Amino acid sequence: MNKLLFILIALLLLTLASAIAGLHFGPAGITSSQVFQCLLGNCEDPVSQMVIWQVRVPRVLVALVAGMGLAIAGAILQNTTRNPLADPYLFGIVSGAGLGATVANLSLGEHLGIALPLAAFLGALFAIAIVLFIAKILQRMEQLLLAGVAVSFMLGSLTQFILYFGEPFATNRVIFWLMGSLSRVEMSNFYVIGSVLLVTIITIVALHRHIDALLLGDESAASLGVNVDRLRLLMLGLCAALTATIVAYCGGIGFVGLMIPHIVRQIIGVTTLKLVIGSALIGGSFLIWVDIIARSALANAEIPIGIITSALGSIFFLFIMIRTRNTN
Repeated sequence: MNKLLFILIALLLLTLASAIAGLHFGPAGITSSQVFQCLLGNCEDPVSQMVIWQVRVPRVLVALVAGMGLAIAGAILQNTTRNPLADPYLFGIVSGAGLGATVANLSLGEHLGIALPLAAFLGALFAIAIVLFIAKILQRMEQLLLAGVAVSFMLGSLTQFILYFGEPFATNRVIFWLMGSLSRVEMSNFYVIGSVLLVTIITIVALHRHIDALLLGDESAASLGVNVDRLRLLMLGLCAALTATIVAYCGGIGFVGLMIPHIVRQIIGVTTLKLVIGSALIGGSFLIWVDIIARSALANAEIPIGIITSALGSIFFLFIMIRTRNTN
């Protein structure tokens, strides 16, 4: 059997196993037999049926598509900017989306509807516009990441300033949401994130050879007939839309887009199509297990998943720096 096919099948099975495992964890004491009975439609206990179908299934599915989306966004940012440290969190996209969502949360309260993902998307576009403006002034595309980090801190401080003057109850709700959590997700959130993710994947698959050309450098890509600026802007826009939608419903989850593509490159390859497929499968599995840890580590409390991913991401970031130093 082809090695790549074997790896992809193994990752697909890992994703399926992770999703099934995610249905078995939670504060409600539901046995494995009860879980499978409920999934088959033969649930005898109405409480178990409600917990499985209204709480755990939406939570696992949203974790799956959110992990896929963040990992894919990181992979595309890294390939289009040719910077292995690019990530939606470090690039300022998450902070921008968080700012937009914070303004919507404090302005509209519980009656958000489509306003939440729309505000998050506008905030993400605002962040990208600032980053591109700074890079344009510097006339150095390799400075995008540093500009993104600066914009991330700037927008993060602006968000904190707004929260400082907000109504206490609404502010507490937003602060917890900014840490990243899947405790309030619904099936409708899965459909919205899944739709944006599907459009993103279809677009990437259609343009994967053009994105691969960017890995050779802007001049080489242009000589092959690629409109470099237009392609990069399109990919940045897609990453912004995908990340903003995830942030709107799941809060600030950082470093998934940094860690997962690096792991995928080691086991599958660097070309866009392989990288995106591998990142989607590993990213989805990763966030499901992070969510399992978040709701199982403490007996009477739930840890925000953004705290866990940031802790893991900071360690991973240091590992990359040390490895790069030793290589040089």
